Amino acid sequence: MSRLRNIEESWVPRTRLGELVKQGLITLDKIFANNLVVKEKEIIDVLLPQLREDVVKIAMVQQMSASGQRSKFKAVVLVGAEGFIGIGAAKSREVGPAIRKAIGKAKLSVIPILRGCGSKECGCGGTHSIPFKINGKCGSVRIQLIPAPAGVGLACADKVKQLLRLAGIEDIWSKTFGDTRTSENLVKATFNALKNAHKFSFNL
Repeated sequence: MSRLRNIEESWVPRTRLGELVKQGLITLDKIFANNLVVKEKEIIDVLLPQLREDVVKIAMVQQMSASGQRSKFKAVVLVGAEGFIGIGAAKSREVGPAIRKAIGKAKLSVIPILRGCGSKECGCGGTHSIPFKINGKCGSVRIQLIPAPAGVGLACADKVKQLLRLAGIEDIWSKTFGDTRTSENLVKATFNALKNAHKFSFNL
């Protein structure tokens, strides 16, 4: 709580939405319901204090410049809480700053997860899985997430499990296509699938 209090006291909002959040006049549910754009990571810090962070990948990347070849570290990071997930990637000359930048970007990308029990074998009406099949894509990687009955667990790749656990999903089946060895694209495709679930639900 002291960390949250420090954020609230030191934070000077730069947007109207930030001012509303600091004054306690708007909730996270209203922000997502009205499709408002979050431009300050402190908004997520205040409204989702239980958010956890998880590093997906750290890799060294090289790029040519006029002065020669330069090396940087690229970090891919997940942030999540029960029913919410975000992903971010950033580069820096050092690992620490790359991770911190990626965390900041991940907070700005946080979305609510549409959870449910869409498995015909279960039908418990809980929120342990997803309500229907959803598809996502990133680069050459495609993934399909399929509702599973309670007790199945996360029947998917380790990196996908990493994301789903943070989001609070307990049971799922998955099918993947393309170059799934590219962990960054696989995780981003999964995030894309969870994001697409909202578009599909509006058309039902």
